[in-house]
Amino acid sequence: MLSIFLLMLCIACGNNTKEETSVTASEEKKEETAAAPTEAGLIPIVDYDGLKPYLTKNNDSTYVVNFWATWCKPCIKEMPYFERIQAEYAKEKVQVVFVSLDFPDKINTQVIPFIEKNNIASKVILLDDNDANSWIPKVSKEWSGAIPATILYNAKERIFYERSFTYEELKKEVTSIL
Repeated sequence: MLSIFLLMLCIACGNNTKEETSVTASEEKKEETAAAPTEAGLIPIVDYDGLKPYLTKNNDSTYVVNFWATWCKPCIKEMPYFERIQAEYAKEKVQVVFVSLDFPDKINTQVIPFIEKNNIASKVILLDDNDANSWIPKVSKEWSGAIPATILYNAKERIFYERSFTYEELKKEVTSIL
């Protein structure tokens, strides 16, 4: 099933390149326990248990959690819209969280350079959990695993989208939940 998930990710994002999937156990453990430094702080590498707090906050903020990868063209295209929402709705306590589905061994060579090059100011975390069959339905029972995917939620409402957005579409969805 993990193979199906990865295949769907590649198809959904028009990926024509192959990612390296072989990582030694010691490299994997090292990546799990270390966070990569960026100018803005750290990009945590988390499993689903580490991601869960970003999906379940119950306070006066509205959260926009976007699942993406550096190799996903639709994901990259819509990221500036999420950044704009973060800036424009900060007073309304809207917080954007980008969840990278890149391989952990790509954090220093692809994820961090992408974040820095594009001046991404929102929170970024990298999800490293091989048990996609377990965590995908926990994120949303509606999710096939394709990206981009986004969750909008606050204490009153939770909405899941398995699609990309224009700025106008994203703004409409965010304002509808405020």
